[in-house]
Amino acid sequence: MFNYTSQYQTKITEFNNLYSLELDQSNRWIQLGFHLPWDTLVKIYRSKFSEKQGCPATNPRWILGGLIIKHLLNLSDEETLQTISENPYMQFFLDCNTFCPDFLFSPTVFVDIRKRLGNEIFNQFSDELIKICFPQKISSEKGGGNKGELKLDATVADQYIQYPNDLGLLNDARKKTEEIIDELFEKLSDKLKVKPRTYRKVAHKKYMAEAKKRQKNKSTLRVAIRYMLNCLDRNILSINKMLDMLDENPLSYNQMRQFWILQTLNNQQREMYRKKENRCDDRIVSISQPHVRPIVRGKQGKNVEFGSKLGLSLANGFVKADTLSWNAYNECNDLKIQAEAYKSLYGYYPELILIDKIYATNENRTWCKENGIRLSATPKGRPKKQSAYQKAKSRKEYGRRNQIEGKIGQSKQAFGLNQIKAKLKNTSETWIGLILFIANIVKFAELHNFSI
Repeated sequence: MFNYTSQYQTKITEFNNLYSLELDQSNRWIQLGFHLPWDTLVKIYRSKFSEKQGCPATNPRWILGGLIIKHLLNLSDEETLQTISENPYMQFFLDCNTFCPDFLFSPTVFVDIRKRLGNEIFNQFSDELIKICFPQKISSEKGGGNKGELKLDATVADQYIQYPNDLGLLNDARKKTEEIIDELFEKLSDKLKVKPRTYRKVAHKKYMAEAKKRQKNKSTLRVAIRYMLNCLDRNILSINKMLDMLDENPLSYNQMRQFWILQTLNNQQREMYRKKENRCDDRIVSISQPHVRPIVRGKQGKNVEFGSKLGLSLANGFVKADTLSWNAYNECNDLKIQAEAYKSLYGYYPELILIDKIYATNENRTWCKENGIRLSATPKGRPKKQSAYQKAKSRKEYGRRNQIEGKIGQSKQAFGLNQIKAKLKNTSETWIGLILFIANIVKFAELHNFSI
């Protein structure tokens, strides 16, 4: 159940009168509040919730506006609500009827909302901004010829986790199994007189002796990993025996889930140790976030990144993540998906797709040729002689692809796409979609001649 008033409905209140509070009409929050299509955004937002069931919900504009403020200014949930409570311009942006010095809602609402939304919702929000900014480019007729440019690239949205290493992961897993043993022993104090041995002090000394080394030796590191694996094997066996002695499982769902993750991690590390390899399928690199995978990107100084892989497309300055995967994949398969998404929004395929070499597969070349799409990739076969004009045109076209690199840099450096601080899989996807939506809001404001 929602309590929301349309942005076009006349309100007779003092707060909404700019001159009664002497608010500056050119302020960025007032300008953004006037130009955003709130009614359409709220309609899309409502599709994720029930209209009839549940208690009255928080005003959707407060939620969406609060999320925009949070990610635009890189604030925490609590800092966002604190800043809103101190700023009349932000409260005007949220369409509050009167100035409120208290929190508009609990910070935990942000957590609940992130679980319900996702990247696709924010792609729809971005589409609505595009429809406002470029109504003349969106055709209602199909098959009217190809128009426009589409720029494609892939990147990784890095999760905010400790840089993983095998020894550190095994040591953390060992300590967590020891905590489970301690809890179970309290439940079995009448049946067990002696706590199962864990040798935690010895294990800690061995870990610190190896972890403190500036230059790791492969042989001593392998010995330390083997010791941690043996400790983990012993602890897991003890936990299973203790659980068998109890009539009911005293561990919570989260504890049992963590125990399953620890066993999976142990099996993966044991298999890599046995084979003397550094890779395995669905490798766990974070105990608290087991959905995160290592993704090899081959970047200078950073060969491996840890997070979700995004297939991004940029058209008319607006960016969208058409693909979001927690596993590494070949981004060349995104080209058709992104071209179809472009057609779904604009009504026609792009005239030109600007790509790098990895997208220029035979399958993609054939598909683009069939649909009248030109690729910026080098033609196959023997190089043809080009005039100076053709060479300059090709260089200029390929240079325009750098715009998507700049958009990725803006999203990472300004809005934190390289430090996703949400922990759950679905909340992380919402976080990523929000950041890209914020980058589009900045472009939206630029096209309406004000800056945020």
